Amino acid sequence: MKNYFFTLLFITITLHAGHTMKKLYDFNATLITGQKVSMEDYKGKVLLIVNVASECTFTPQYKGLETLYKKYRASGFEILAFPSNQFAHQEPKNEKEIQKFCSVKYGVTFDLFEKIKVNGKHADPLYKFLKKKATGFLGTQSIKWNFTKFLVDKEGNILKRYGSTTKPKKIEKEIKLLLSI
Repeated sequence: MKNYFFTLLFITITLHAGHTMKKLYDFNATLITGQKVSMEDYKGKVLLIVNVASECTFTPQYKGLETLYKKYRASGFEILAFPSNQFAHQEPKNEKEIQKFCSVKYGVTFDLFEKIKVNGKHADPLYKFLKKKATGFLGTQSIKWNFTKFLVDKEGNILKRYGSTTKPKKIEKEIKLLLSI
């Protein structure tokens, strides 16, 4: 009887833990325009989620990101860009300034979101989730710098994390495979 009770307790705890585990589509975010969106809106699409900044040596990657986006958006590819000012204060602009900068300087048409924190106790919940699902070098969870990228498949599985030095063009082959083109 005692073993039966512990087995039942174990099954209950296991099932409950499975129901409380979050998935990408359980999160919400706010576009740079102030509009709230659900990650569910991106279901069935291949995603590249990137923390960005406008005054970084990696900022020219906006051009490569936009090139990928224009090339594959009709096939179900989306880029979600989250400005962050956590790395050497390289994103000091407000949302309107960020939007204007990205539009004028790089012609960005993919989704830009409100500025967030990607590290620390006040990190955005979506980024906490991403960092747990795709750890960095030696299993670290923190984001090391601007333009860290997360590749997500059509089912919302976080497949891979790329560091800041990985240019968007280097990810193109994997994106094409996930899009089946």
